[in-house]
Amino acid sequence: MISIVRIADGETTRWAVRTTPDDGAGTPTLDAPLDIGLAQLLAMPLAEARRVVESAGGGAPATARTLAPVDAQEVWAAGVTYERSRVGRREESPHGDLYDGVYDGERPELFFKAVPWRVVGDGEAVGIRADSSWDVPEPELGLVVNSRGEIFGYLVGNDMSSRSIEGENPLYLPQAKVYDRSCALGPGIVPVWAVPDGPMTITMRIERGQGTVFEGETSTASLHRSLAELVDWLTRAMVFPSGAVLLTGTGLVPDADVTLAEGDTVVIEIAGVGRIANPVTVVGRSSQAQSTREGA
Repeated sequence: MISIVRIADGETTRWAVRTTPDDGAGTPTLDAPLDIGLAQLLAMPLAEARRVVESAGGGAPATARTLAPVDAQEVWAAGVTYERSRVGRREESPHGDLYDGVYDGERPELFFKAVPWRVVGDGEAVGIRADSSWDVPEPELGLVVNSRGEIFGYLVGNDMSSRSIEGENPLYLPQAKVYDRSCALGPGIVPVWAVPDGPMTITMRIERGQGTVFEGETSTASLHRSLAELVDWLTRAMVFPSGAVLLTGTGLVPDADVTLAEGDTVVIEIAGVGRIANPVTVVGRSSQAQSTREGA
């Protein structure tokens, strides 16, 4: 498998084409340096970007730590694109009819998720809000879209979410979704030409101590909308000169009795794309009213 990775190289970061063998013969994973960054790559037509990626040479054994594979890209996300997501919104909110309308409507729900510097990579901590009481990861296939609205590649995404805040009022969606460490992406970008056609299996596990508090599996075959349709809506009235990442929604929602806690680990894997594992930490602070009550 090949992927485009962003790696730490001493005090600097750089991009490389990573080749990961699957022959089981002990062949090392190799990184071939790219002379340009992701923003420049996504400014090109897909065919030209493919030539750049495939011409990368001089690979050395991969030893550097990988970072979140974004540099100048906004991260956006789609909501209620799986039936399980629609059911989950009904569980948390008295406004169930609103989500039914999104699921069945012509126009999808699209929302801004993160700027690059708020995104964490594989192995880095994802956050749960200190002022939230019900928090879940949302494992999602991420689309890396170029400046022309073409799908350049795929990555693994985690759209961390506060179900208690969104459930209180749908207008609180930005606070439920957009905060420090609320988005994990990685481990690299698998180019669209390197992924077999057909649905992808998505699995997620929440580990706590020596046990597992949630484990589930879904498939992109259950997506209510096509990938091309979601990209079309995202790019209808916005341009992305450096490309963008679009998370495509989740088909895995833990039951109502499951909420993340500090110290948990979230493991997400998408067949043919990759795997990320992120510990959980608390970010932010409780409200002033909460702090006053707790100190009383």
